Amino acid sequence: MEIKNYSCSTSDFILLGISSNLHLQKPLFAIFLIMYLVTVVGNVLIILTIHSDSRLHTPMYFFLSNLSFMDICFTTVIVPKMLGNLLSETKSISYMGCLVQMYFFMAFANTDSYLLASMAIDRLVAICNPLHYDVVMNPRCCLLMLLGTCTISHLHSLLRVLLMSQLSFCASHVIKHFFCDTQPVLKLSCSDTSSNQIVVMTETLAVIATPFLCILFSYLRIIITVLRIPSAAGKWKAFSTCGSHLTVVVLFYGSVIYVYFRPLSMYSVVKDRVATVMYTVVTPMLNPFIYSLRNKDMKMGLRKLRERIYS
Repeated sequence: MEIKNYSCSTSDFILLGISSNLHLQKPLFAIFLIMYLVTVVGNVLIILTIHSDSRLHTPMYFFLSNLSFMDICFTTVIVPKMLGNLLSETKSISYMGCLVQMYFFMAFANTDSYLLASMAIDRLVAICNPLHYDVVMNPRCCLLMLLGTCTISHLHSLLRVLLMSQLSFCASHVIKHFFCDTQPVLKLSCSDTSSNQIVVMTETLAVIATPFLCILFSYLRIIITVLRIPSAAGKWKAFSTCGSHLTVVVLFYGSVIYVYFRPLSMYSVVKDRVATVMYTVVTPMLNPFIYSLRNKDMKMGLRKLRERIYS
């Protein structure tokens, strides 16, 4: 395929996708379509279960329902376009479409990370300061935390996209990825990206590291508090309330740190695609299973929702 050398303002990008092997396009389409449908249905069920069961109207499930909503938005920004490209010969995306996809991808991804931090704070207060839990984690506080996560995330995305819009793309317009992510697009620029990279790395470190350090601090406090509980049953009960959240944190942050906290010179196409699939497709798909299979309240809520639907 010939890629013309013309200004980025009037050109399209070519997304190579998951694999360039033509024989794998339809099998990959089927796999990712099933994964996307499971993600949407699973997270919608979580949202409906929480909103239909008054026993689940607590801060933890408030954040969980919003996390499920963000996961739906997060995957919808990427997967439908990827599915279309798997069946298309052109696999193109407009310059503006690329910036829009990049903006919403970063906004929803960062909101996810801040919601995970909010859930860690909720567990911290519930375990370390249970007598003041209702006072500290009141509805107004939870709403402000949610608004704060959305505001910070969208401001972060806006800055990144504005920086990206200043770059020129004079040579290849082939993005070696399945969506418009920062590092693959920076690789194509013929502008000096050193200042852009410094700002991106510094600002990304601040935005992503803040919720991660918040989660780390919360779990250190939780571990210290739980170890002081005399009975083994009490320790297990306290830890069991954090198991699902901790599993999601490890899956999400493990792949995010691998992809983004490395210099551009260490960028690897294949490894980064696998790691990116983990947190853009696999983790949102697994979240409903992780939070429902290990949670008695969610299981009961799902049974009630099923009974209501059938009745």
